[in-house]
Amino acid sequence: MKALSKIAGLVAVVAALTSCHNNSAPNYQYMPNMYESVGYETYSESDAFPNGKEGQLPAKGSIPRGFEPYELPNTPEGYELSKTSLKSPLDSTQVDIEKGQQLFTIYCAICHGDKGDGKGNLAVREKFAGVPNYKDRVITEGSVFHVVTYGLNMMGSHANQLNQQERWQVAHYVMKLKSEL
Repeated sequence: MKALSKIAGLVAVVAALTSCHNNSAPNYQYMPNMYESVGYETYSESDAFPNGKEGQLPAKGSIPRGFEPYELPNTPEGYELSKTSLKSPLDSTQVDIEKGQQLFTIYCAICHGDKGDGKGNLAVREKFAGVPNYKDRVITEGSVFHVVTYGLNMMGSHANQLNQQERWQVAHYVMKLKSEL
């Protein structure tokens, strides 16, 4: 009899809790941005944007804020030109070897190794073959900057991860590693 009364009480509690619930109009919205869309409709009805497009392309030749253009092309000729003529704009007070080492450790050491010997973790595990040792390469700070900016062979560009000054810091650190090998 006690079990029957417990079951009846449980049914009554469940009925009381679910009776106020309406699936078509829930009481609480836990993440309202998933239910209510952002008001994009106003742009499509506006005459400010042609053909109902919500935005426009930037003007030709415009440069984003903070972006510093790099004039040499991503070609073998551009690489050779960077090797012979490109010099660092940083003077001796702006070169921060510790910052270059930190950036190198984050972005480069996984393949090139902490010493620049081509024995990074991915090279040792044979995920990438042929990672160069800086000792065997004819490189300058300009060519290192060019390669970090555009990438070369299996190495991709790091221009989106590192701004121009950080790429120069890495180039200075790579030249320090080369001198130590």
